Parts: sequence; C-alpha cells; structure tokens
Amino acid sequence: MAEPFGVIILAAQRDGRLDPLAEAAGVTHKCLVPIGGKPLLAHVLAALEQVEGIAGVTISVEAGAETMLAPVAAASALPIRFAAAAATLPDSLYAAAEGLDGPIVITTADNVLLTPGAVLQVAAALAAGEDGVAALARKEDVLAAHPQGQRRFYRFSDGEFSNCNLYGLSHRGLRLAETFREGGQFAKNPMRIGRAFGFFNLLLLRFARISLEGAARRVSRRFGARISAVVLADGAHAIDVDNQRTYDIAASLLERRAA
Repeated sequence: MAEPFGVIILAAQRDGRLDPLAEAAGVTHKCLVPIGGKPLLAHVLAALEQVEGIAGVTISVEAGAETMLAPVAAASALPIRFAAAAATLPDSLYAAAEGLDGPIVITTADNVLLTPGAVLQVAAALAAGEDGVAALARKEDVLAAHPQGQRRFYRFSDGEFSNCNLYGLSHRGLRLAETFREGGQFAKNPMRIGRAFGFFNLLLLRFARISLEGAARRVSRRFGARISAVVLADGAHAIDVDNQRTYDIAASLLERRAA
C-alpha cells in the first residue's frame, strides 16, 4: 500500500480582498461562490473524498476566514484542518505543511474540475520517489475540452502544455516551494521563470529548444532533487475559476460531466 499523503488546498484571496466573483455572487469569500449547485471549495473536496490514501486535508486561508469556510469543510467526510495563509506562497505552504511528515499534494480551492484520477497520478509519482511533481495538460487536449479554456501555454520541443494547479512535494522537496517566492503565473511573467529556474533554461523554453522531459532533468540537477511532470489526458484539468470567463467555461464543463 502506498504511503498516506496529505493534501493542501490553497484558498486565500489575493491581498485579502473580496474577489470580484464573490462580490457578484453576494458571498463573503471566493471559495463560497456557487457553481454547479455548490461552492467552489465543495467541488474540490468532493473529488478528494473519492481518493484513497489521504491522511488529512489542510485548507490554507487568510486568518479570520476559517469561520466562513467551516460549514463547507464540516459537510465533507475528510479530516480537515485550517492553517493561516502568509503573505507569500512559500510561507503559506510551510505553515500548512507543519506537522505533516509524508508527501503532500497541493491544489487550489477554485480547481473545480479536479478529478480523483489526477490526484492519484501525482500521488503515484511521489510514491515512486519524486521530490517535486507538476501536473500538466497538452494544448490540444485543453482546447478540445473548451476552445477558450486556456490562453497561455509553455512551449517545449515536444509540444505545448498548460499547468493544472495540481502539484506534489515530498517532505524533502518542500524547499522547492521557494521557486514561487515571487508568485506563480509563470506563463504571464516569464522573467519569474528565469529568476526561479535559471535564465539559460528560460531561453531554452522561449525558443522551444528543450523537451518537457529534458527540462525536468535540467531543473532536477539545478535543485538537487527529483522533479518530473505528469501529463493528464483530460485537458479540462487546466481550467480553473479565475474570472467570469473561466467561471462560465467551468460551469458548462461541470454540466457536461453531470450529464
């Protein structure tokens, strides 16, 4: 049996401000925005409930917001605790991971198209000895899920990919969170790639002179850790709820799944 793993759900609103979707929906937190008949967070928890091997779930949210999300957490069968988010993503992860000794799967509260199979793929890579895992989807699969599902992709020599807001870290690999010290959204901010992973690697990526597997090998050497990507077949995994456009897309895909 694989080693049990923890799950961290990143749920804090940016800068602690009420998200525009939450304001439009008349709710007190983005996690509570209804979609497909239930809050965003409830969809993520529902997917996790179907995954064996989860030792516990930690929801990282801004201090004081726990009471808003507590009813959604209480409705889940999972063992859930809350951790106060910090000013930066790495520090939020360190706080949420406190007390966890095994591998960790990380996702976001707006990742409503998450599936149990995707979580299991990341967990399996961690069980195989990887220190860092990123779930990606091919451009053609993302566009097959919805032609407007994603607008930015990472271009490698063997194809274009989008991240799926689903990651894995071993306990030893938790230090890799430092690559997000300046924030995520690398596709929107390519200079962050250079500062986090090396500017030569950024050039290789910019001109598609390296494969996905080759990039993983180079990054592994840079950080002295085993880092890999898992490619998910369902491109819908790359679509989360960031704004009204992606909300509408995710809602239509959830309706399609339900049908």
